[in-house]
Amino acid sequence: MVAMFGFEMSDQCAAGEQLCNVVEDWTGNQTLANISDVVIGKPLALLWLLILFLVVRWVLHRLVDRLVSRAEDGMLPDKMSRFGLRGKAARSAEARDLATQTRRVQRAKTMGDLLKSVITGLLIAIFGTMALSELGVNIAPIIASAGILGLALGFGAQSLVKDFLSGIFMIFEDQYGVGDVVDLGEASGTIEAVSLRVTRLRDLNGTVWYVPNGEILRVGNMSQNWSRAVVDVNVGYHEDLARVERVLREVAHDLWQDDDFRGIVIEEPEVTGVEMFTPDGVTLRVLLKTAPMEQWGVARALRQRIKARFDHEGIEIALPQRVVWQREAPTPDGPETTTAGSSPAGEQPAVDG
Repeated sequence: MVAMFGFEMSDQCAAGEQLCNVVEDWTGNQTLANISDVVIGKPLALLWLLILFLVVRWVLHRLVDRLVSRAEDGMLPDKMSRFGLRGKAARSAEARDLATQTRRVQRAKTMGDLLKSVITGLLIAIFGTMALSELGVNIAPIIASAGILGLALGFGAQSLVKDFLSGIFMIFEDQYGVGDVVDLGEASGTIEAVSLRVTRLRDLNGTVWYVPNGEILRVGNMSQNWSRAVVDVNVGYHEDLARVERVLREVAHDLWQDDDFRGIVIEEPEVTGVEMFTPDGVTLRVLLKTAPMEQWGVARALRQRIKARFDHEGIEIALPQRVVWQREAPTPDGPETTTAGSSPAGEQPAVDG
């Protein structure tokens, strides 16, 4: 028989070709039976595979959507009322819950998109192979070649595979996301884009860094869920530390009560006390828990208020000091001597502040 429509016509219907067998039984014409199978039977089979692919894909995607919606719901939204929080504490808890909820929604959507992409890719590979088999293509060499090709790619592109696997685990573990401020070791800045292979971030100077996910050994996230402003204040050794701590608590409390910082400072500030002694003075530390990425602005505002209050209270902020040793001029009656802080004119020691 001659080739028609791209298929070889055989003298009898192949096993499993029901339309061909039916037409041959009805007409007794083998050629017509083969033509009907090519023109009608195979397109119908391909259409059935396409419909089955779309139905299975829709069902699996709907299942992923339900999982994502459950992951987005998370904890009960009315937990503040259950614990009886009121006033500033309630506003702080509400701000934390809102940040956590937003983070959870972003993470759930990211994982949902990843699962949908994986599902679609697998279904295309499976149903594409079935379609080729339906068209009479021997898929055994294709499957064998795919296995060999996958093995070759696995050995030849180990870094690429490592990047993809690291990206998958990074997304599932929610290590960071778009908008987070992170420290990745060699590069630090704000995340602009996250993919399965590479992470793009922009540092403070505006430089854009592209970091392969497989090269990321550690991640320091400075904006996940909440942040903390750490303000160290140096005062002179002659200052009354109890008074200094009281002033710092008052300044930090005023900032916490300020309406401009409502929802930004989410907990009562804490003055931890003396942190260290330095050659220049005594260091005291103030801690403020803030909303994500607000710690730098809060720290600047607190330092400005501390400076103004210290000036009003007469509290000295310690500064580095340097003592200059001057050599005395030789006298006729004695040898040249060196005196700390004295000068040939009999001046006091020179101190640079």
